[in-house]
Amino acid sequence: MERRYILHHKPYDVLTQFSDEEGRTTLADYVDVKGVYAAGRLDRDSEGLLLLSDDGDILHRVTHPRWKLPKTYLAQVEGMPDEEALAQLRTGVIVKGERTAPAQVELLAQPPDLPPREVRQYHPTPWLRIVIREGRKRQVRRMTAAVGFPCLRLVRIAIGPLKLDGLGVGEWRYLTEAERRELFRAVGLNPDTTARDTRKSRRPKRSGKRRPRD
Repeated sequence: MERRYILHHKPYDVLTQFSDEEGRTTLADYVDVKGVYAAGRLDRDSEGLLLLSDDGDILHRVTHPRWKLPKTYLAQVEGMPDEEALAQLRTGVIVKGERTAPAQVELLAQPPDLPPREVRQYHPTPWLRIVIREGRKRQVRRMTAAVGFPCLRLVRIAIGPLKLDGLGVGEWRYLTEAERRELFRAVGLNPDTTARDTRKSRRPKRSGKRRPRD
């Protein structure tokens, strides 16, 4: 059976699910593909890269900490973290009674090139690039808060070898064959012997009844 692998740029204020009894905006307002599910979640107030698929093995391996697939985030925070705070994030902080695994953390010299979105007024509001290899609930937000710098805006820009580059807010596309192979290798699967999606890569597509929010 052909499998489908999709990259989607989830907008702010969108639920990472395809239906909602309260009528809130969901992935169904943007992605018109049936039978696919998200590999992990982004909170409603977070933005960025989602991998969607109907391949259960990939969904499991991308999210399970056993495979240590890195996820890369850009986090805008309140206040200027000092070296002590950055060192704590790198070595691990206590979140909900447990220490997080070591993370890669970099204080960016300049704001990243992202679609603008208004956040709570504060000064300064620098950006951190954070790479984690586990996926606890609201982990990055809780990590920055634990060292005294609450997160104002959070954008995921990479899942393993897969990048957000080139996808506008609300857009989606199928993985290229090269991307699929890279992903399979990153989670310990042989790309030559596992069922794969043979669909041609599409131009990024924006679908649904609602326009993305900036």
